[in-house]
Amino acid sequence: MKVKPAELWQQCLLLIKENVTGQQFNTWFKPIVFESYDEKNKAVLVQVPSPFVYEYLEENFIDLLCKVLTRIYGEGVKLSYRVVTDKTNNLTQVVEADPADDIRNQAKSKRPTSRGNQSPTVLDAVDNDIDPQLNIHQTFNNFIEGESNKLPRSIGLYISEHPNNTQFNPMFIYGPSGCGKTHLVNAIGVAIKKRYPQKRVLYISARLFQVQYTNSVLQNTTNDFINFYQTIDVLIVDDIQEWMTATKTQDTFFHIFNHLFKNNRRIILVSDRPPVDLQGMNERLLTRFSCGLIAPLEKPNVQLCVDILHSKIKRDGLHIPDDVVQFIAETANGSVRDLEGVVNSLLAYSVVYNSNIDMRLAERVIKRAVKVDDEPLTIDDILDKVGKHFNVTTDNINSRSRKRDYVVARQVSMYLAQKYTKMPASRIGKLVGGRDHSTVIHSCSQVEQRLKIDKAFSADITSIETSFKLKQ
Repeated sequence: MKVKPAELWQQCLLLIKENVTGQQFNTWFKPIVFESYDEKNKAVLVQVPSPFVYEYLEENFIDLLCKVLTRIYGEGVKLSYRVVTDKTNNLTQVVEADPADDIRNQAKSKRPTSRGNQSPTVLDAVDNDIDPQLNIHQTFNNFIEGESNKLPRSIGLYISEHPNNTQFNPMFIYGPSGCGKTHLVNAIGVAIKKRYPQKRVLYISARLFQVQYTNSVLQNTTNDFINFYQTIDVLIVDDIQEWMTATKTQDTFFHIFNHLFKNNRRIILVSDRPPVDLQGMNERLLTRFSCGLIAPLEKPNVQLCVDILHSKIKRDGLHIPDDVVQFIAETANGSVRDLEGVVNSLLAYSVVYNSNIDMRLAERVIKRAVKVDDEPLTIDDILDKVGKHFNVTTDNINSRSRKRDYVVARQVSMYLAQKYTKMPASRIGKLVGGRDHSTVIHSCSQVEQRLKIDKAFSADITSIETSFKLKQ
């Protein structure tokens, strides 16, 4: 009875398992999925979950693969990998590797040497398949220029037109929450990607970078993690103040930064404070952060707020009287987020209640949408509001209990503390039951994932945040 190709692949895995460690097998071979076998061309096609896996297999296990495939499928067999880079959008890239010695040697000769630290060949092949993680709606067209952002905006435009120019590299943007930092760096990234679609552009938050790094350590794939980031042409990292006490993350980013900088890749960094105030950040990183352009973004003044409002009103096809626009601009505390939130709320109220947008409605909405006092939120405020919402005590949240209600309240408290205070993860962890920074990072990740799929949970978070805004 003829053995099915898929069963032959299982035989290959059994042979491989006998020749590698359990950790190596689970990390590099277990994730491989058999797809098909072309008997006429003697070609085995398998799926691998990332370009890293392909590159690592080619660098470290090609001899083993050659011997096993030849033994099971016969002489002259070829192996092709389908690199599934984005399952949601079905983005794949087929990369072929021939186990024959001459083809294998040819492939190795084309690989970059470790001395040059160039981008892995497979990553070059799937250049257009990575998701830049940019918000395509945040562009220069709707980033309104004013006195508070003129310099950063002008430099950002220059960089987007000349990303290969080493001037102003790195660009370090800092400013208070709501001043438009994230909008600006997304606008730069979107413009570069539009002009130079072949460029590998990536926007990432510092917290997500840290989560990825932590996972790579746990999975023993740190080299793959570093290699991936060293292939980026334009790297944008938001909220780097999150790393102020994350020593190992800083050390890893230092090596990535050095490689990108030496190879004339563009680096854009975002923080809520200038480099000199990043206490706990490695001195050698601070030196590099400061060697390019430090560009402050200030909160927009009233006139810029008026201009931003007029732009949004025109874009959304709304009609808001000038006196209402002026009132909103003067009340929103110079926060672009608050401006947009007020306009969206006004639109919702006017539609639901079938009323015109006037001063009376604006005053009503402002009280609910904008925190008009300057008193900052504290951990105690957050624990109190979260506890009341979930009907648990602050002691419950700070306890070591794994009771579900306590865990949820604890994770939400950490998430909101990360969002509404300027404290690093390590400090938040200490104030919420004496946890470490990795627990805070994990909790924030859990909350963010649940927010995407659980509407009731999302409503809980919104309700708690509303209670913050009403705090007098």
